[in-house]
Amino acid sequence: MKGQILDFSVQESVGYISGQDGKRYHFKGAEWKGIYPPRRGLTVDFAVEGDEAKAVYIPVGATSASKNKVAAGLLAIFLGGLGIHKFYLGFTGPGLVFLLVNTIGFAVTWIMLFIPNVILGVIGFVEGIIYLTKSDEEFEQQYVVEKKQWF
Repeated sequence: MKGQILDFSVQESVGYISGQDGKRYHFKGAEWKGIYPPRRGLTVDFAVEGDEAKAVYIPVGATSASKNKVAAGLLAIFLGGLGIHKFYLGFTGPGLVFLLVNTIGFAVTWIMLFIPNVILGVIGFVEGIIYLTKSDEEFEQQYVVEKKQWF
């Protein structure tokens, strides 16, 4: 059955899943088959035994949001200095930091040879490479589920 993780406690090693049938199922950490710890919002497949979820895993190609790592990586490489990749991933705050520092930096620091703008471009380029070199599962876990905003 498919479902979405509602919560998982690392300390108690117990979590809850909302199944596509509308019911809630609990699962033990020992039933988790993923590489990374289960996180709230993650789409999963699982077997049902009573009110327990068994053999809980992330289905191949599953995403909890429609964010493409290639799109994010290319936006970061080519438009990273403007923070477009941050907006694409849903990180408005960091996106505004990039955009404002770049815009204000361009107007104020032209005497300093646009050093802040170059630095933001390099940061965007590095983030793009990081996005593209991660596996799909790692990208999904870190930037969509955990919402990791920087590097």
